[in-house]
Amino acid sequence: MSPQPALKAKPEPSQPETVSRPIALLAWYDRHRRRLPWRAAPGERSDPYRVWLSEIMLQQTTVKAVGPYFEKFLARWPDVAALGTASQDDVLRMWAGLGYYSRARNLHACAVAVTRDHGGAFPDTEEGLRALPGIGPYTAAAIAAIAFDRHTMPVDGNIERVVSRLYAVEEELPQAKPVIQQLATTLLANARAGDSAQALMDLGASICTPKKPACSLCPLNGDCAARAQGTQETFPRKAPKKSGTLRRGAAFVVTRGDELLVRSRPEKGLLGGMTEVPGSDWLAGQKDATAKQQAPDIKGLSPWQRKAGAVTHVFTHFPLELVVYTAKAEARTRAPAGMRWVPIATLAGEALPNVMRKVIAHALD
Repeated sequence: MSPQPALKAKPEPSQPETVSRPIALLAWYDRHRRRLPWRAAPGERSDPYRVWLSEIMLQQTTVKAVGPYFEKFLARWPDVAALGTASQDDVLRMWAGLGYYSRARNLHACAVAVTRDHGGAFPDTEEGLRALPGIGPYTAAAIAAIAFDRHTMPVDGNIERVVSRLYAVEEELPQAKPVIQQLATTLLANARAGDSAQALMDLGASICTPKKPACSLCPLNGDCAARAQGTQETFPRKAPKKSGTLRRGAAFVVTRGDELLVRSRPEKGLLGGMTEVPGSDWLAGQKDATAKQQAPDIKGLSPWQRKAGAVTHVFTHFPLELVVYTAKAEARTRAPAGMRWVPIATLAGEALPNVMRKVIAHALD
């Protein structure tokens, strides 16, 4: 018996199909394009700064969640030179709540590099863009296509879904990414590369959705392989997700009147540079008693009180459960080395990740 091929997909499209699909896609886009705060109006040139800022924010995040942050950043730092002169702490504070905080650190590093090394102008090629901090293959292709109309096709989750259904790509992700990337280029128009990419993004977001796609409204429905099979919702094929091991720890919420004791996390690693309350290590199988032994040593502190319940949070690679302890410090108590007191009233302006906001809310409730 001959070996099975590694990839099963619909055969390469014929020349007429190859020509007509991009045309149909752009015609649909011209009628139904989404109005997004970072997207140029029809006939206008895209602003590379806005394209870059939105693409970094949209990684692992929804359009709905990104909108307010994008407007906030743009109001504070209207161009890359302004962002490049900001402090990383300010950028982290503005980013707080958007998650995946390495993106914020890379965002700042990239703005500094563009300002310092490129005179405040983004490189207009994929190669030049990929040399910048925090810009990988997808983001470089997206900026090159949308901001500079380079003939390249970025493939995000929406485009991945559209292409995998259109060609019925049987191979599972992530192994299927290279072939999906190759097939996606067949949907590029000879001109308006940026609009081709954004059309596919919009198609995936509004028509070719993960569940119950509106196939009857799709401009590419005539020869969609998955639709013909009635298997749309099974694409893209995905390997089962591996859930990480639960980690446990303790968080120590200390108040001094109307102030809270906080510290900054190390620059490298998970939630790097973000603000947190003192806490224990986060370890699999850690006992509560072991975690409590890592409480900050502060003289004159009231006895630790354990709050009922626990705070749970899910990171990309593991779930976390934190027991929360509270204590009160005397009026003139100094903060231990590496920590500081901040007014509770100003916590909204601190670079607190969501897990720490949960902890503080639980402690002060």
